[in-house]
Amino acid sequence: MKTLLAAILLVPLCVPASPSCAQTPPVIGASPSSFNAAAFDVAGFGAIVSNRTPPDPSARELTLDEAERAALEENPEIHVAVRRVAMAEAHVPAAGALDDSQFMFRGWQIPLKHPWDYNSAQNMLMVSQALPGPGKRGLETGIAQTDVQSEKDSLEVTRLRVRVEIRKAFYDLLLAQDELQIHDQHVAIAHQAIEAARIKYTTGKVPQQDMLKAQLALTRLAEHMIRFEHDADVARAHLNTLLGRDPTLSISLRGVFQVDEPLPSAQDLEKLALGSRPDLLGAQIAADKSRQQQTLAKKAYVPDFTVSAGYMLMPSGSDPRNNYMIEGSVSLPWLNHRKHDADIAEAAAKVTDEDAELAAMRNEAFGQIEEALADARAAQRLAAIYHNSLRPQADATLHAAVIAYENNQTDFLDLLDSQMTVIDVDLSWRQTMGEFSTRMADLELAVGVPIEQQFAAPEEKK
Repeated sequence: MKTLLAAILLVPLCVPASPSCAQTPPVIGASPSSFNAAAFDVAGFGAIVSNRTPPDPSARELTLDEAERAALEENPEIHVAVRRVAMAEAHVPAAGALDDSQFMFRGWQIPLKHPWDYNSAQNMLMVSQALPGPGKRGLETGIAQTDVQSEKDSLEVTRLRVRVEIRKAFYDLLLAQDELQIHDQHVAIAHQAIEAARIKYTTGKVPQQDMLKAQLALTRLAEHMIRFEHDADVARAHLNTLLGRDPTLSISLRGVFQVDEPLPSAQDLEKLALGSRPDLLGAQIAADKSRQQQTLAKKAYVPDFTVSAGYMLMPSGSDPRNNYMIEGSVSLPWLNHRKHDADIAEAAAKVTDEDAELAAMRNEAFGQIEEALADARAAQRLAAIYHNSLRPQADATLHAAVIAYENNQTDFLDLLDSQMTVIDVDLSWRQTMGEFSTRMADLELAVGVPIEQQFAAPEEKK
């Protein structure tokens, strides 16, 4: 950034202000011919400035709230998660339903000599229905319903992740735009010092090292401008992708960095996370599902039943010829106890595993909250230092350096260093505010809900 500022301050010194100034002025410590040999590549600076992508006037300004709403409606990953919820809901009615009824026909004592003579045979028509043991269908329906809730929690996880990524991409692009704006603003700010230096340069009072510094800055200017443009292009493409749009579309953002909002305590955030974080709620659902599966496994010792009813037509001449029959059967699970005991043991182990997974996820969530909160607090304190102390001090130092330089009380390099300090502090302040916004997004991801909405004052919530 300091080299970039050097180019901003010194480029006008390298460009003739009028035809009378077209001749290279004398340089202290070097002859005019030796300085002419080190001609400046002023065209490179003009090419960099002219190649910057101008803002699209047709692009509608997008706020953070508008970006979040658009992403929740148009993001492809959210659409996939919504369809998965619909699939799980469609499975619930089938989970506890009875198996299909069966129809059976039997022909007994059909004569081999007359295989189509059914009047001489016993004909039976029967309908059968399997009936699971008491409580099994209800448990299967409950397990299917927990699958629905699990998919809904997964949907909320996806929405939370997309919302957090939207915030990060939004603030990344906003920061990149601010970096470019700061660069453009300080070009005008530097004119006063440049004009004072030009006068001294034309009289030969500026040393050759100042001019060579400008040349070095010109050769490195493209590197800094490419970085600024790269940051903006990457953030713009990521934001468009999250919005479900063409990554190449132009976006104009409208927003500010907020760093003065109060931060809640870690204990309050942990309590909020237990009731709001979707993946923790999903883990709790999974633990409940494992208990239902364990109960269902124990139901294996409850016998299943099959009932049948049918009509029997006896051979011709029988009395009575028309009859009906009822049939029932019951399973004997006690004879297969090894299989059922193994299933019950497996279900019990899964309960233990899910409980341990839930405890581990809670512990990890609390750790993420502590880390994100510590990062947010540090960024907030740094932003306050830059805003309240460093920026005023840097501005005062630059103002004093300009006055001293105009009165021949300091050299040009001191003035250049003061101006570079102002830009460094200004950029660092913006970057710190962007860092705070990013850490607040991480904190939202760790808690599961927007922090400012949960801990805002009642007037702000309204």
